[in-house]
Amino acid sequence: MGYKVDNAIIMAAGLSSRFAPLSYEMPKSLIQVKGEILIERLIRQLQNAGIRYIYVVVGYKKEKFSYLEKLFNVKLIENPVYEIRNNNSTIKVVEKYLGNSYICSSDNYFMENPFENVVEEAYYATVYAPGETKEWCVDFDEDGWITNVAIGGKAKWYMLGHVFWTEQFSKRFIKILNEVYDEPQTADMLWESIYMLHLDELKLKIRKYPKDYIYEFDTLDELRDFDETYKTNARSKILHNISINMGCREEEITSCISFKNKKGKIIGFSFNLCGKYYTYNYFSERLIESK
Repeated sequence: MGYKVDNAIIMAAGLSSRFAPLSYEMPKSLIQVKGEILIERLIRQLQNAGIRYIYVVVGYKKEKFSYLEKLFNVKLIENPVYEIRNNNSTIKVVEKYLGNSYICSSDNYFMENPFENVVEEAYYATVYAPGETKEWCVDFDEDGWITNVAIGGKAKWYMLGHVFWTEQFSKRFIKILNEVYDEPQTADMLWESIYMLHLDELKLKIRKYPKDYIYEFDTLDELRDFDETYKTNARSKILHNISINMGCREEEITSCISFKNKKGKIIGFSFNLCGKYYTYNYFSERLIESK
């Protein structure tokens, strides 16, 4: 029988700070991968599956997403607290739309379309790690219901990609979220962290996907492994200028990691160049070799 999908929520409000320096210049989900802009590919896949109502939650550089409304007839919803709260705040701002809903990260890349307009049960997409992993690993019973979630594991299925919430799941989650939303410790929590604390009430099945079906690019190095054009041209003015100033190729600039000031604001990134480490400040545009 299954559940007719009401809509999809695309989470696109965050900073994606690990994706330095590209995410400083452009929201991560608006970068082009293998010839397609990430969020545009995701929207097309949802629409091709018959998902008519799509809500994109924006925050960081929100103005850059405005063209999507006209191009794809999606609705943009602003998350005004994206800088001070984790993604539980994105769920909060769309609570009135949640029913039989897909919850999607805006920066996932699916090799094939994983969406459908009728879904059997609430689930979380997973892939298998044959060795050690630091991802969110799941245990499940003989019927496929998730019974435990732990960060890190070995030879485990781990959470990656989209989620489907039934209307019943949505109502239960929103009730729990509203009860804890104003507690100080909730601000930094992922919605998945809240889910982990209430597995007895919030039932999700595991949905298994094969290796190399779902991709998530946390760093520029990971993207380069998938789309080799980024080795020679990262579409970054900052990296282009650094390569000119340092007399190197862009692909020699690796291991980019954001850093913050004492107030917790991201102000630049460090990187490796031929075995030496450097820091670059976004605001002063100073490049310094680390000692």
